Amino acid sequence: MSDNKYKILLVDDEVDILEFISYNLEKEGYKVYTAQNGVEAIKVAEKKTPDLIILDVMMPEMDGIAACEEIRKIPSLQNAIIAFLTARGEDYSQIAGFEAGADDYITKPIRPKVLVSRVKALLKRSGSTTTATTTTPESSNIISIGDLIIDKERYLIKKDNQEMILPRKEFELLSLLVSKPGKVFTREEIYYSVWGDNVVVGDRTIDVHIRKLREKIGNDHIKTLKGIGYKFVD
Repeated sequence: MSDNKYKILLVDDEVDILEFISYNLEKEGYKVYTAQNGVEAIKVAEKKTPDLIILDVMMPEMDGIAACEEIRKIPSLQNAIIAFLTARGEDYSQIAGFEAGADDYITKPIRPKVLVSRVKALLKRSGSTTTATTTTPESSNIISIGDLIIDKERYLIKKDNQEMILPRKEFELLSLLVSKPGKVFTREEIYYSVWGDNVVVGDRTIDVHIRKLREKIGNDHIKTLKGIGYKFVD
């Protein structure tokens, strides 16, 4: 997919920031939509199904964290990448963002060229993931392991007859671990496979996603090897 086919939704309550970022992204050939609060963002996202959503955290009516959580519940937006672009760089704020289902967290201020590079890296990662999915035989889209059924096409898992739609990165992390049950994946392998080598994520990112997965599928499936990484056991 060429850059000019990608759709990006920018969400910020400051009009000058929307105009400035839109200008720089449109110069790169992206189709850009904007919203000024979380409520509006959800409506635009449902209508336009963007490939990437860039969210501010502090906004009126509905903040970015709440908006991210709601967007992740919408099936048609399961493949959308969500990145926070905010002046709040505290660890707890970043953790809240990842727990809400974000894929990346970018701290303001950021130079336009750097932001464009981050956007390209995120979309490149999305494109490679999409390509891999579309070329996979339909039969391999369903994985049954232990008490879990994993539907790779719908980003859905079923446990004890209960269906759950996972945020994109949680699902990709789970899919990686179950691809080789018993294998220990190092943190470096996980970063590269799930987030890509061009995307900068914080040290706590994997830990947050592992914790969220354990809350949903149980503590017994994902084992921690301290100082090394994680493995899946059925």
